[in-house]
Amino acid sequence: MKYLITSSKIMNSNSKIFVAGHRGLVGSAILKNLEEKGYTNIITKSRSELDLGDNIAVANFFEEHKPEYVFLAAAKVGGIMANNVYRAQFIYENLLIQNNVIHQSYIHGVKKLLFLGSSCVYPKSAQQPIKEDYLLTDILEYTNEPYAVAKIAGMKMCEAYNLQYNTNFISVMPTNLYGPNDNFHLENSHVLPALLRKMHLAKLLEEGNFKSIATDLEQESSFQEASEKDKESNILAYLHKYGIDYNNHQNGESVTIKLWGSGNPLREFLWSDDMADACVYIMEHVDFAEMIKDKADSEIRNTHINIGWGKDISIKDLAYMIKQVVGFKGELLFDSNKPDGTMRKLLDTSRLSDLGWKPEVKLDKGIKMLYESYCNSKKYQSM
Repeated sequence: MKYLITSSKIMNSNSKIFVAGHRGLVGSAILKNLEEKGYTNIITKSRSELDLGDNIAVANFFEEHKPEYVFLAAAKVGGIMANNVYRAQFIYENLLIQNNVIHQSYIHGVKKLLFLGSSCVYPKSAQQPIKEDYLLTDILEYTNEPYAVAKIAGMKMCEAYNLQYNTNFISVMPTNLYGPNDNFHLENSHVLPALLRKMHLAKLLEEGNFKSIATDLEQESSFQEASEKDKESNILAYLHKYGIDYNNHQNGESVTIKLWGSGNPLREFLWSDDMADACVYIMEHVDFAEMIKDKADSEIRNTHINIGWGKDISIKDLAYMIKQVVGFKGELLFDSNKPDGTMRKLLDTSRLSDLGWKPEVKLDKGIKMLYESYCNSKKYQSM
């Protein structure tokens, strides 16, 4: 990256840094970025080692390890279906994680905290591109409202602690992210990894490669329970559940994929390594004081920073781009009876650009890298 500004507030290579959520899409990318930049005193804890929803456990962790800097990338996340089905879990678990980590960061004198929000915090009908000041100006998208409310609470908590306790907590709002360590679960993943995996499975089905499909699906507990007797028929039934169908008709054999929604909504996507670089850059170069220098003392709000690519693409065009990368030859069908979600979410990233950071990885290149990573790792995540 070519940075446009310098700062004397850069973390020392020996600074004690806690990356919460280091195994997730964003957290793993932040950890990688820190290591590549020469930071050597990084603290990580798996979920089994530290339950961030347990306030006593989190308090004990901060007392023992005394981190100086915190990246709060831990969260319960999922796609449109998961957000709508697990509404109580999404608001409850995210509030617990945020409250515990942010509060203990204050109690134990953390020098700076970076809180990861989400672009879904903005109103459903927000003017495009979305500026930071559009927060809380209208109603939210219903399907992910509980998750969005939790994230808004985290942002406001950071602002409130800064104003009352003089802390240095900064919130960032990433656009839709994709990259290594993404969640490819067929039911609970976000749109891009979900599309990529469905295309991959459909391609294998075109090739009649049931062995590779079974290997791919072995991480799905519901598939394991149903795959003992007749593997091929069970595979076809399982794929049908997620819109992937093998058709044998008078005009020949073909494979189709039925996708949720019309395909018309527009979405912006950012490679996770770019996102991580932006987060580390902000932690190194930006303080809360800089975010409020032009704001009236009586009403300080919307001090967060959007992080995105600055361009969007329709879900339909995205699907065909992934189709080409994967090499799937069949037909894509869009089910307009299913919900589309917010029709457009494009972030205005001028605040971040003015601070001196810009992304590098274009979408087509990123999808190719993600597919290569997927095929090589075969480490699929599930809820």
